Amino acid sequence: MTEKTSRSSGDAAGTPVILSNESGSFAWGVLAKRHPALIQQVRGAFPYGRSQHEALDVLLHEITNGVIEPLAPGEHDRERWADWGQEHFERSWYDAPFLWAESYFYRRLLGAVGYFGTGPWQGVDPFAPFKQAELRGEAVEEELRALDTLSSVPADERAVALLHASLWGNRADLGFRVSAGEPAADAAAASALVADDSAMLWQLLPVGGSSTVAVVADNAGRELIPDLILIDHLLEQRHAEQVVLHLKPYPYYVSDATTADVVDCLRRLTEAPGEASAIGDRLWKAMVAGSLDVRTHSFFCAPLPYEEMPEDLRGEFESIALTILKGDLNYRRLVGDKLWDATASFADLTAYFPGAVAALRTLKSDVIVGLEQEVLDGLERSGAAWRTIGTHALIQVRR
Repeated sequence: MTEKTSRSSGDAAGTPVILSNESGSFAWGVLAKRHPALIQQVRGAFPYGRSQHEALDVLLHEITNGVIEPLAPGEHDRERWADWGQEHFERSWYDAPFLWAESYFYRRLLGAVGYFGTGPWQGVDPFAPFKQAELRGEAVEEELRALDTLSSVPADERAVALLHASLWGNRADLGFRVSAGEPAADAAAASALVADDSAMLWQLLPVGGSSTVAVVADNAGRELIPDLILIDHLLEQRHAEQVVLHLKPYPYYVSDATTADVVDCLRRLTEAPGEASAIGDRLWKAMVAGSLDVRTHSFFCAPLPYEEMPEDLRGEFESIALTILKGDLNYRRLVGDKLWDATASFADLTAYFPGAVAALRTLKSDVIVGLEQEVLDGLERSGAAWRTIGTHALIQVRR
């Protein structure tokens, strides 16, 4: 029996897929509150014409009062979504699997504003104003200035700080609080880790190992910058000979990183003073030389778990030393968007993945596995919504 068949048998034993039909649940809140609000934000972000406004109105009505409609005839990826959604069309959005419904909403949103059309809004990222505002904000300015202090810290301590900065994403400043006499990893960030396999991660990436590492990006803007800085450290300190950065081929979830976002982040770094500029210059040259290789794949915009990845992508991940998956959505796709027992084995649930894999994730959804019982008990006693509010994080690795 193959690993994939074995895992499928485990799923059949009764672990439920996460839906959005429980009022008050996190998934329900995303569909009932976050998505309608996002439609209004996108509506005001550009001077869209009547056709875009009408399409957004239709989408808003559908997600709040209607049933899931298929893509219109002639849409470029209609057949793929017809295959992925054949069991869900003409049903309530809340009764479809949460991962599928959330993914399809973003596909429909892009369609409504003409992203895939042939008109003047073709290829215009509807989320770009949000990304740019964050990238140019004061928080990023402070974090980039902090790099000047970090540059004088020993490499092993700097590695810990940069890993934590990449992990926390929009709380990147936690990882950059480094000054003379202080530990490299911020104490608050370290104490909020519900699982920490970082020692195993560094074991897989020894200095001078001539390895290739894949990083599957999550968000753009303030979260992508620390990812790029970590990549620079891996290359500069010879933890990797090459890093392959996998991005979305087009805007997907509201802040997902595309090639354009990487370029924007590199420019932000190179325009900054001090160490940030030096890092930006090195990364720019690394892209030109190929030691930082940027790639996209249509699978990264699919509502599917990684277990169903196509063979070409499987081959890429199989041939490298380590794949680092960033963020919450990648985690949901890695282990399966299901109501797992939180102590279920991370290694078992990712046994299908071709090659070693690491998950760096700030917790922003219900899915969680691989916790020690004692840790879980303490989190549950806290009474906080620790799974979904971004106050906790994890680093999980499977060799």
